[in-house]
Amino acid sequence: MTFKFFDKLSQNFIELLNDKDDYNVIIEIENKEKSFTAHSNILKYRSPYFRKQLENIQPNENNIKTIIKSSVSAQIVDVILKYIYGGIVNLENVEIRFIFDLMLVANELELKELTNKLETHLIDTKASWLKTYFSLIYRTIFNENNFENLENYCNDIIAKHPNIIFDSSDFASIPESALVSLLKRDDLQMEEVKIWDYVIKWGISQNPTLLKNLEEWSKEDFLTLKTTLQQCLPFIRYFHISNAEIFDKIRPYKKILDRYSSKSSSSRPTTRSTVVTELPSRAEEPKEPFSTIISEEHAAEISSWIDRKTTTYSATNIPYKFELILSGTRDGFAPQTFWNICHGHAKTVVVVKVKMTDKILGGYNPLAWDNTFNGAWGIWKETKDSFIFSLKNGDIQNSILSRIRNAKYAIVNESKNSQNKSGPRFGDFYLYSEKSDFTLDNLNYCGSNLHEKSIASSNYFSIINYEVFKLVEILK
Repeated sequence: MTFKFFDKLSQNFIELLNDKDDYNVIIEIENKEKSFTAHSNILKYRSPYFRKQLENIQPNENNIKTIIKSSVSAQIVDVILKYIYGGIVNLENVEIRFIFDLMLVANELELKELTNKLETHLIDTKASWLKTYFSLIYRTIFNENNFENLENYCNDIIAKHPNIIFDSSDFASIPESALVSLLKRDDLQMEEVKIWDYVIKWGISQNPTLLKNLEEWSKEDFLTLKTTLQQCLPFIRYFHISNAEIFDKIRPYKKILDRYSSKSSSSRPTTRSTVVTELPSRAEEPKEPFSTIISEEHAAEISSWIDRKTTTYSATNIPYKFELILSGTRDGFAPQTFWNICHGHAKTVVVVKVKMTDKILGGYNPLAWDNTFNGAWGIWKETKDSFIFSLKNGDIQNSILSRIRNAKYAIVNESKNSQNKSGPRFGDFYLYSEKSDFTLDNLNYCGSNLHEKSIASSNYFSIINYEVFKLVEILK
C-alpha cells in the first residue's frame, strides 16, 4: 500500500517559495523594477528552460544568480512560480487574455504540462474569446510552433471561412508554417486557382524588392520567388485548375515550377505528379443547414426586395444562394466576431431571432463590410439599396419591408475601438452589447427615424440567435 500526501507537500513547497532566507536565484522582471526569489535546484528540475539559463549564469559574490525576464508581468511570474513549487494554478477572477499570455510564457519556459492544460482549457471553455481575437491568436501560435491543438482549432475555422485569413489586410504577414498547414488541408473551401493567386501574393510580399511588372523579372527574381515558396508549391492541387486558368495564371510563373511549364490535354501537371497524386482531392464543401432562423420562403421574399420585384420569387426560383458565413450559435455572439468574419463581404443579409417572441428582424447591405477604420467613431456609407425588414413568422402575420430614407446614412462601418461592442448597423437598426455578447443584454436597437416604416413594436430588444448570409448570384 502507498500513502500519498501531495496536498501537504504542495503546501510545504509554497512555504519554501515564500521563505526569503535560503534563496540563491533572483528573477528580475518589468525592467528590473520588481523581483522574485527562488531556488536553483527546484527551478532546474521543474523547467528545462531554467536549467539551461542557470548553467550559463555566473553567480555574484553571494553565490546568487540573477535571471532577467523584463517582458513578463509580475502576475504571470507569480502564477508560474506557484505552479513550479506547489503544482497549483489559480485562474479565478482573471481575464481570458491573461490565461492566453500565461500559456505563452509557460511554453517559453518549457512547462509542457501547464502549457497543454491551458491550451485545452481555452479551446474547451473560451471558444467565443478565441474567435473574437482570432487574428492575434492565429499568428501568435504559429510563430511559436508548439500549439498543435490550437493550430488545428484555428485551421478548422479557416477551412470553412478562408476569407478570415486570405482576405485580411495583414495576410502577407502570416508565418510560412501557417500557410503550409492550410495548403495541406483537404477541406479548404476555396477554388484552387485562387489558392494559387494567394500563394503567389504571399511569396512576392516576402520579397519587396521584386518588380511589380513580371515581364521585367530576371532569372534571379524567379529563383528568389521559387526559394521563398519551396515549402508551399508542392501542396497546390494543380489538377483542379482548368486549362484556361493554367495558361492565364500559372504559365507566367513556370520558371518557379521546375520542369512543369504547361498543362495541355492532361488534367494533371505531369512533372509534379509525384507530389500531387499523393494528395487526395479537396473535399466538397460540407452541406450545412440552410438556416436555423429563416426558411426558403423568407429567402425568396428577401431576394425579391433586393431586386425590387413587385411580385415575390417562388422558393424554387430564388436567384441567389444564401451562403451562411456566420452563425451566432456556431461562431459566438461577440461583436468582434462579426467584424472578423464578415470583413470584405458585400451583398450580405443579417437576420436575428428576437428573444421570447416569434419576431425575425434583419437588414440587407449591398456594400462590403470593412473592419479597418481607425477613426474615433464609425463611418457612414452611402447606398440607396439597403433596407431593413421584419418577416412573417408564427404569430407575425405579415412581413414588413422598410427602405432607407437618406442614402447617406445607410450602413455604418464601426471603428476598430468600437468593434468589441458594436456589430452590424443598418441606419438606426443595429446590434450592440456592452458585455460583448449580443445575447447577454438588452441593447440591440431598432428605430424608425432613418427608414420608411417601423419594423419593431419596441426599440430595444434581446436576441437568441443571429445569422449572416453572403448572397451569391445563381447563373441560370
